Amino acid sequence: MATPTLDAARVASLHVGPTAVTVDARWLMAYAAALGETDPRYYDTLAPDGPVAHPLFPVCYEWPLAQAVRAKAMDEAVARRGVHAFHNLVVHRPPKSGEILRAGARVVRVQKVRAGTLVVIRFTTTDRSGVAVTTTDHGSIYRGVELKGADKAPASESGAPSVAAGDVRWETPVEVPLQMAHVYTECARIYNPIHTDAAAAKAAGLPAIILHGTATLALAVSRVVARDLEGDPGRVRGVAVRFTGMVTLPSRLVVRGRAAATGGVAFDAVAPDGGSLLADGRVAR
Repeated sequence: MATPTLDAARVASLHVGPTAVTVDARWLMAYAAALGETDPRYYDTLAPDGPVAHPLFPVCYEWPLAQAVRAKAMDEAVARRGVHAFHNLVVHRPPKSGEILRAGARVVRVQKVRAGTLVVIRFTTTDRSGVAVTTTDHGSIYRGVELKGADKAPASESGAPSVAAGDVRWETPVEVPLQMAHVYTECARIYNPIHTDAAAAKAAGLPAIILHGTATLALAVSRVVARDLEGDPGRVRGVAVRFTGMVTLPSRLVVRGRAAATGGVAFDAVAPDGGSLLADGRVAR
């Protein structure tokens, strides 16, 4: 069987959007509910700006753009080899209920790595007047996929986050129920069959369906907000992390706050056996 490939010149030139996205209260509340949030601010439709957005909510409106980029760049067989490797979100200001945003995406990095090919998509979202709302660098490694052509990796573009973290300051266990991937899929409006379809997961080489990486990250960020930000999600100005393990269902993970030497709040997450799930985590405030 021929080794699957990606064409560097073709992928590096890809962009989609901007497209209009309406952030409605129902979507914001559903996302919070999928994460088990109990803070009433996530559900307050009487507040002047409506329900508060969870810090990871931007992944919801970025997902259709990611699908569009992948559809232009690769066939389904290659797309199934993708693994979310890192996530670097900047919150210029939280999205608000009822507003119409403009979201776009472009590939900013394509390069050979030991496991295959790294593709970094940058999502840029503004309000209708062009003022920045969120910016995300989303890195995926396509396992066993060969890059045809030279790397496209400008030195000025960001890569995987790296955080100098110290000792564990606190840890909180998080129960992940059997149905969480299905609930998260529908509430976030992020559909990928490896998270809900056992046959699709098996075909992709996975042992079973797994939880979305962004769901694992959102659960961790919720604990950081509760422990280090006085329960206020509006204080989050950025989130960076590397994804290092899979969460099967049902399961338990342990989120750990760590001492950060470079500012912000450092965190990670581990499985019950101590295996790494999230590494080099940092919440900027």
